[in-house]
Amino acid sequence: MAKILRLILGDQLNIQHPWFEKCDDSVTYLLMEMRQETDYVVHHIQKVVGIFAAMEEFANQLTALGHQVYHYPIDHPENHQTIAGQLQFLISRDHFTHFEYQLPDEYRLDQLLKELKTFLKIPVSAVDTHHFLTSREFLGEFFKGKKTFLMENFYREMRRKYQILMEGNLPLTGQWNYDQENRNALKDKKLLRPAKLHPKNVQRIVNRIETSGVKTMGSINPEQFPWPTSRSESLEILDYFCDHLLQHFGAYQDALTTWDPYLFHSRLSFSLNTKMISPLEVVQKVESFWYGHQDRISISQVEGFIRQIIGWREYMRGIYWAKMPDYAQLNYFEHEQKLPSWFWTGKTKMSCLKQSIGQSLDLAYAHHIQRLMVTGNFALLAGIHPDEVDQWYLGIYIDAFEWVEITNTRGMSQFADGGIVGTKPYVSSANYIKKQGNYCEHCAYDSSKKTGHGSCPFNSLYWHFYARNREKLERNPRIGMMYRTWDKMNNKQEILNQADFYLKNLDEL
Repeated sequence: MAKILRLILGDQLNIQHPWFEKCDDSVTYLLMEMRQETDYVVHHIQKVVGIFAAMEEFANQLTALGHQVYHYPIDHPENHQTIAGQLQFLISRDHFTHFEYQLPDEYRLDQLLKELKTFLKIPVSAVDTHHFLTSREFLGEFFKGKKTFLMENFYREMRRKYQILMEGNLPLTGQWNYDQENRNALKDKKLLRPAKLHPKNVQRIVNRIETSGVKTMGSINPEQFPWPTSRSESLEILDYFCDHLLQHFGAYQDALTTWDPYLFHSRLSFSLNTKMISPLEVVQKVESFWYGHQDRISISQVEGFIRQIIGWREYMRGIYWAKMPDYAQLNYFEHEQKLPSWFWTGKTKMSCLKQSIGQSLDLAYAHHIQRLMVTGNFALLAGIHPDEVDQWYLGIYIDAFEWVEITNTRGMSQFADGGIVGTKPYVSSANYIKKQGNYCEHCAYDSSKKTGHGSCPFNSLYWHFYARNREKLERNPRIGMMYRTWDKMNNKQEILNQADFYLKNLDEL
């Protein structure tokens, strides 16, 4: 008689997967907290706790439904701390005849699980996770023969395929994209609504992480852990987003303000990336809600959100599987600097970075403009090695898994891929940051000064970046104007000297 062991990873908590449609006495499910996954990079304590708590709830849910489950906490005496070690132990002890797993979303785990076939002495097979809207191979095939993978083309294909905000083969209102309307600074504090939190006591999980010796970063209040750890909580957050936040999401999704860390963002990325909810149900819920509330919610708010889910999220996963493993080695600008020490403490005199990094350490969260145009922008201007940037982003954010992190950081943020993801580097001087909100207020540096004491580092580093990379960038049609401006400036050497000073003293900024 067959005896099947099925592995469920910490980002595969999809109770709607076909595996769980009926109970089968011949099947046992395995969930395990393991040092293999906590230790490959230093993670935020809230990320580790969130995944462990969600795995525990998922294991309990499966058990309540009648499934047979092995759940190994990280401090369990029979926890072998690696997938391979645990499988060999259980197969030998309990005489399993077959091993099955869902396709992982990270390349390293994909390789690891494929290699199991070479030394496990039982049949090994894999199934899809039934989560994403596209296959691993779809994007590579869609852009076959193209040097640049233009996201907008992919996004429109997704809209057509799933008939989201469409009339037949055409977009509602005749317009595909409302990005130009989604870049406002927030000036009215009264518009804000509190985030939907699910505070719970996770002291027990924190204790076992600490006693196991797992190294983490960031902070946590174990009695008020705020993130969803179940499908039901995730759906509550989705409902709350539609009811209270969607109305202003698009307009202010790029805003930077000290008033509130979450603004009108949904806080659904952790739920999505652990598969507690699916991208299709999220966008269909948002679309359906909008159809019933067009009197108070404009289409630009809805389109901006849907583009992030079925456009950007799926696109980044497609890039990942089309370009890995070589993608993880790309360093187009040959950057070599290390991250300043204050990336781990938030103790910098630059107000925008202090705010963005401090919030990240406190909450394991920052929205996309904080990541792209504050921390990422600085890292690119300062010439930080992409490996350093990858490891920091992968560790600090609760929603960070390599398939979505590395394509956003090494691609979109750092342009280390030379233009596969982005058509130009996303860099700016202090002017952009100042325009988007109040981060420049009460800063030790003057956002209007390029040189001299108290000049904002973003300003001189911005021009230094363009000057040192002229050979690689000046033929880019989206950048030519910057070089024409640079060539007309009469204080170029002073700006370069100022930037050199900052580059030699990054830890002191």
